[in-house]
Amino acid sequence: QVQLVESGGGLVQAGGSLRLSCVASSDFFSSTTMGWFRPAPGKEREFVAAISRGGGTRYYGDFVEGRYNISRDNAKNTVYLQMNSLKPEDTDVYYCAGDQARSARESRNGMSYWGKGTLVTVSS
Repeated sequence: QVQLVESGGGLVQAGGSLRLSCVASSDFFSSTTMGWFRPAPGKEREFVAAISRGGGTRYYGDFVEGRYNISRDNAKNTVYLQMNSLKPEDTDVYYCAGDQARSARESRNGMSYWGKGTLVTVSS
């Protein structure tokens, strides 16, 4: 079982930046694909970003449009989501997720382990 704890959410003005962090309590972090999701109307969760075990492969949701960057530090069991050029429509709860079976590409449809989420609020 992998436990995930997010931090870094908060209130920011449109055009600003935030960096989300997610620490995993697992000795197998380096073998875990990691990602971020958020709720969306009509969907269980919307894919935001995913990163492969070694960090060399990354995927992003279509709405990101080059504004976000996902990264990881396997020595610290931590994955990050740098969010830039934030828009009011980015306001949401962002969930960290992990999966030890799926690749980053496969994980765009969902992952096995979930954090409790961190709220990002973007004011206009």
